[in-house]
This record gives sequence, structure tokens and C-alpha cells, in this order.
Amino acid sequence: MSSLLKVDNEIKTKVDAFRERITSEAEDLVANFFPKKLLELDHFLKDPIINITELKEIHSEINLTVPDPILLPNLHDGLEAQNAKKRKLEDGDKEDIVTGTKVFVMPGGMMKSNGNLVDLIEKVKPEIRTLIEKCNTVKMWVQLLIPRIEDGNNFGVSIQEETVAELRTVEGEAASYLDQISRYYITRAKLVSKIAKYPHVEDYRRTVTEIDEKEYISLKIIVSELRNQYVTLHDMILKNIEKIKRPRSSNTDALY
Repeated sequence: MSSLLKVDNEIKTKVDAFRERITSEAEDLVANFFPKKLLELDHFLKDPIINITELKEIHSEINLTVPDPILLPNLHDGLEAQNAKKRKLEDGDKEDIVTGTKVFVMPGGMMKSNGNLVDLIEKVKPEIRTLIEKCNTVKMWVQLLIPRIEDGNNFGVSIQEETVAELRTVEGEAASYLDQISRYYITRAKLVSKIAKYPHVEDYRRTVTEIDEKEYISLKIIVSELRNQYVTLHDMILKNIEKIKRPRSSNTDALY
């Protein structure tokens, strides 16, 4: 290869050192970190904070009072209301007569998030990030073990490619968990804004409660999936470690 492509010796030395570091780190992850982490997450799934059966315990009070109803003396008669609306439409004003409460400031200050869920989310998010980072390291290690392309004797290479594909899938699923958490906050914020504008509509308040309960259940499922992914990766790599490290036993010197 050196006769076809000239590589600076200093750069080659640094690249080789990087490869050795990735190899050492990835092998330690598979052999030690993955089993420890799956046991840790399995223990976390038994924690009372994630096993609340009565979901009312995770509800958060929505500190937005219902204002007194505003009387509209000019619209006390149904016929007059229809005529008023008709006049507005004729004048080109498409707004309804009652458009909701204009919100300039929250009466009780900032509207807090659901503290119970925020605490749980702050415990789950680092676990998601850790899985993504560790999968990326192991994926790089397996990719560096893939030998140069040759005719035949590619069964071991196909196992390496399957392993890389599985690691990439786990990375993508873990990233989607972070998106799910972001969507929860955005959805809840929109609903709370609706409550501030339409404080008399009870359904908005109930929907916030339903969103909180759904997110709590989703977080428990996420932790369970994280544990399962560690189990699956650990088991898959150990069962195929020989083919992953030596995909072509008769031509191991061809690894690049």
C-alpha cells in the first residue's frame, strides 16, 4: 500500500495510536461497561420513582385561576348577537365577538413545568446520551476491523456489517428518545398557553394531565428499551466476537 500512496510517518503513527485507543476502549465497553450498565438500568427500573401506580401522584397543579365571567350587555339577546356578528362580517372583520383572554403576564409569575417529570427526565437524558456515545465508539471499532474488499470468504465481513447496522439502528432510536422529550415540552407549553387564553375550558386542563401521564409512561418504556439495547448489543457482539475481530482467518494481514 505504501508504494501506491505516500503517507507521512508522523501522521501514520498518530492514526495507529488512535486506532489502538478506539480498540482498547471499545473492547472494554463490550466486555465490562455494557453488562454493568444493563444491570444498573435494570435496578433503576425497580426504583419507586419510576414505578408509581397511582398516576395522580405525578400531576402538577396548574396555577391559573378562572376569572369571573364578563357580561356583555349589548349581546343579552340572541337576535342582537347574531346581528352584531353579521355586521362584523359585513365590515370585513373576521374575528369572533369573544376571542379569549389576552394574556400579558401570568398572575402567579412563571408557569412551572411538572417538577416530578422534570426530575425524572433529568435522570433519563444522561443515560440516552451515554448509549449514543458508546454505540458510536463500538461502531467505529467494528468498522476499522472490516478488511479490504476481496472476492469470496466474506461471511465474517457480513457479520461485521450486520453489527455496524445494529449499532447504527440503536443510535438512531436513542436519538429519537431525545426528540420525544423535546416534543413533550413543546406540546405541554402550547396547552398551558391555551389554558391561559381560555381558562374556562376544562378540556385543556385535562389534556395537560393526560400529556403528563403519557410522558411518565413513555419514560419508563425508554429506560426499559435502553436496558434491552445494552443486553442485545452485548449478547450479539460476544456471540460473534471471533468473526468480528477475524473476519478472514486465512488472510488477517489484509485488515486495514
